[in-house]
Amino acid sequence: MNKEVYVYLFVMAAVTYLIRVLPLTVIRGEIKNKRVRAFLHYVPYVTLAVMTFPAIMESTGSQAAGLAALVAGAALAWFGGSLFQVAVLCCAVVFAVNMFM
Repeated sequence: MNKEVYVYLFVMAAVTYLIRVLPLTVIRGEIKNKRVRAFLHYVPYVTLAVMTFPAIMESTGSQAAGLAALVAGAALAWFGGSLFQVAVLCCAVVFAVNMFM
């Protein structure tokens, strides 16, 4: 194995450690700024969306099927559909679009 790999692993481990430890050591008290609290409230949702949306578009085999499933699933979720209903609808939409393409 190349010796540079160990350097890369060490740098990756150090950066990961610092990202997790620095907020705990720098910010000791409660965050009272409303803007910062609002920003931190949405971080998990944005992270999930950033990981999910590209997978939706690329995992179906065609971007048209992924986009159609995304729109249909978002619409059903907006109108109160459960997670199971949204998942079933998205699968059905992808199946239908791929059948006609």
